[in-house]
Parts: sequence; structure tokens; C-alpha cells
Amino acid sequence: MDRAQKEQLVDELGQIFESSGVVVVAHYAGLTVANMQDLRARAAEAGSAVRVAKNRLAKIALDGKSCESISEYLTGMTVLTYSEDPVAAAKVAEDFAKEHDKFVILGGAMGENALDRAGVTAVSKMPSRDELIATIAGMLGAPASNIAGAIGAPASNIASILSTVEDKAAA
Repeated sequence: MDRAQKEQLVDELGQIFESSGVVVVAHYAGLTVANMQDLRARAAEAGSAVRVAKNRLAKIALDGKSCESISEYLTGMTVLTYSEDPVAAAKVAEDFAKEHDKFVILGGAMGENALDRAGVTAVSKMPSRDELIATIAGMLGAPASNIAGAIGAPASNIASILSTVEDKAAA
């Protein structure tokens, strides 16, 4: 890799560190190519991405960034899992680590906040952006359905009473 390619890679990694909601650093020594392809597929499905980069270049890219604290995790064979959604990459990494014991999560960063192993686990248990949007939409729609139910309830009650009276009169 020549100097120009390295500079381009450092720029790409810098963009990843700046624009990602969460970055998870893990060791992947011992995983097969098929395992890594599986990880990449899961990440793409969840809206995140996986990047293997040279630690030295990643440390250069981290210099001056808000998540610079994760440079301590960049030793050995590391892989970065990242996403704009602050939860997606952590969920993918946690789920993959449960199935593959050779995939060892070291830590990560969520914006300016450094995450240790327990922090990544905690983030992965949070609801994703899409889940939060669905919950909020449900909460916004609930009052309208309650109003519709309250308006329709008297008519329903009257119909029920008339039906009962009719049944008693027929008997």
C-alpha cells in the first residue's frame, strides 16, 4: 500500500469516526472468511457496516476526533463495526459475539463517550431508532383511538342493552 492509498484510508476512517453514532472494536482472530461474510451481511441488514483496518492507520484517523479514547483498543487483529444509528452496530456485534466465541468485543465509542465491554452490552439492549419511532408513533395514535372508542361506546352500549331487552322479551 503506497502513501496515497494510506492517506485515503485514513481520510475514510476519519469520516467513519466522525459520522458514526456508535463504533464497536473487537478482535476477530480465528474467524473464518465465511464468518466474516456472515458478520458483514448481518451488519448490512441492520444498517451498519464492518471494516477491518490497520491499527496504526486507525489511530492516525482517530487523532483529534471525539472518540479518540478507543485507540487503546486498537491492538492485535481488530475489526470495527459502526453505524449512524447509535444502537445498530452494538446489537449486531453482541449477537455475533454470542454465537462466535472467537469474536471478542473490546469496547467502543458512542459519540464522545467511551464504552467498555459492559457499555457496549448496555447500548445493545437499548431500543433502536426505528423501535423508538414506532413506539412514539403508537403513543401519538393512542389518544385518537381512545377518543374514537369513547365516542362509539355509548352507541355500542345502547345496542347491547336493546339486544338484551329484545332477548328477554322474546323469552
